[in-house]
Amino acid sequence: MALANLIRRYRFEHGEMTQQQLADLISVSRQTVNAIERNKYSPTLEVAFRIARLFGTSIESVFFYEPDIDGEHEFADGAIIDVSWEGDDNSSGN
Repeated sequence: MALANLIRRYRFEHGEMTQQQLADLISVSRQTVNAIERNKYSPTLEVAFRIARLFGTSIESVFFYEPDIDGEHEFADGAIIDVSWEGDDNSSGN
């Protein structure tokens, strides 16, 4: 599994919201919510933002990348991305 999510957990933490209720609130079909929740379909960035915003959290709190144990989903070029945020101890001060 590469992309995973906690949508089901968030639905139940928000009044045991049904898939249909979530679908109506983010303007997609119940089948789409079901497929996203089961990791059978990756949502568009817009839909991911709608879901996160509805639950009052960040996309990273709802969706996360979980590489396969066998490494099949590693970046093909072996790229390593280093991200530093302002205020991090690792920032260069630029």
